[in-house]
Amino acid sequence: MNLTLDIDNSQQLSNICGSFDKNLDTIAKSLDVEINNKGEDFIIKGDNEHIAARVLQDLLALSAAQPINIFDVEMTIRACSHDDLPSQSVNIKTKRKFIHIRSKNQQQYVLDIKKKDCTFGVGPAGTGKTYLAVARAVEALENSDVRRIILVRPAVEAGEKLGFLPGDMSEKVDPYLRPIYDALYEMLGFDKVEKLLSKNIIEVAPLAFMRGRTLNEAFIILDEAQNTTIPQMKMFLTRLGFASKMVITGDITQIDLANQKHSGLIHAIKVLKNEKGVSFCHFETKDVVRHQLVKRIVSAYEGFDKS
Repeated sequence: MNLTLDIDNSQQLSNICGSFDKNLDTIAKSLDVEINNKGEDFIIKGDNEHIAARVLQDLLALSAAQPINIFDVEMTIRACSHDDLPSQSVNIKTKRKFIHIRSKNQQQYVLDIKKKDCTFGVGPAGTGKTYLAVARAVEALENSDVRRIILVRPAVEAGEKLGFLPGDMSEKVDPYLRPIYDALYEMLGFDKVEKLLSKNIIEVAPLAFMRGRTLNEAFIILDEAQNTTIPQMKMFLTRLGFASKMVITGDITQIDLANQKHSGLIHAIKVLKNEKGVSFCHFETKDVVRHQLVKRIVSAYEGFDKS
């Protein structure tokens, strides 16, 4: 098939194709198609040519906002390969980052975060649960919808207690929040994040520190929620104050509690499933946006557990 992209300049074309056409090679290899181009005119051959064309069109939209990296290309390929794609895409835009979302479950997730006061994101690693929640939080802070971002995590990690680590409580919990910090640095920059942390506009705290507080005008993210106990989850959910949002993320297949039946996340899903003010977004293996091998690893474990 022939495809002509409405490209403004040679820099945008280079952004789409990648250095030495690396992006085009990735698309061709992933979809088993042949892609050739002369300027903005592309010739695509293969059974998946329509998917490849959709990928290039999505990259065109993305290229107008930011440089395209291999992660963007791979995520776009996976999103466009699904048969249940929504008719419209959803974007998250911060001052430093433009996130183009095409996965149906991810789209529902970010829409629910915007519409609902409390949103649960449940699913396997690599599906963007935490990353997209942080993106929404940064977007809300930059738009003055909230005054603070509060990042919370339970003090349970693969059988290793925080007490074994040196330093004060902040230094103990920081290593476990590294994925959230990485997302913040990407969207705000290192210096900006450090400045906001020093002013307490971004606060990092272990779950136990939430007790007795009411959090107003804040965007609160509870990560690794599968490792909360039932009383801890109830305590956390009742911290919600006026003009605030909560996002709770977790993977119920990765519970590190001594008794997995006592997971506050599993209990909350059952208790609040009919609550209109709360949304539950369940992610699947197809939503994994990390290296392609990660997706196959998740599928392999799921298949093994069922056998």
